[in-house]
Amino acid sequence: QVDLVESGGGSAQVGGSLKLSCTTDRYTYTSNCMGWFRQVEGKEREAVAIIYTGGGISDYADSVKGRFTISLDNAKSTVYLQMSTLKPEDTAMYYCAAFVAPGCSLAGKPGAWGQGTQVTVSS
Repeated sequence: QVDLVESGGGSAQVGGSLKLSCTTDRYTYTSNCMGWFRQVEGKEREAVAIIYTGGGISDYADSVKGRFTISLDNAKSTVYLQMSTLKPEDTAMYYCAAFVAPGCSLAGKPGAWGQGTQVTVSS
C-alpha cells in the first residue's frame, strides 16, 4: 500500500490560480514517475502532467500547456501542480499518481492513486 496525500483543492474564479500538493514516502518518490490526472463524472480519467523525480522528463496535456506547472520538492517527497489562468473546463477531481511501469509519459499507467481533490472553477 502506497499513501499519496493530496491537498490544495478548492474553488476558484475563471482566470484564478490554485496549487495542489502531493506528498508520499521517499521510497515511492525517489527516481520514480509521478503525475496528476483529472476526471469528470461520466468521462474517463485523463493525464494532466507527469514528471520524473530523477530529473530530465516532464510533460503536459495540450489543454493545460502554458497554464499549469508541475514541480518537485525532493526534500519533502512532494509533487506540486501550480494551476494558473483557470478555465471552467478545468473543473474536475484531480488525482495524484505514482507509476510502477518503466518509462515516464502521459500515456503511462500509474500503480498507485491518491484519494482525489476537487477543483471547481466558476465565473
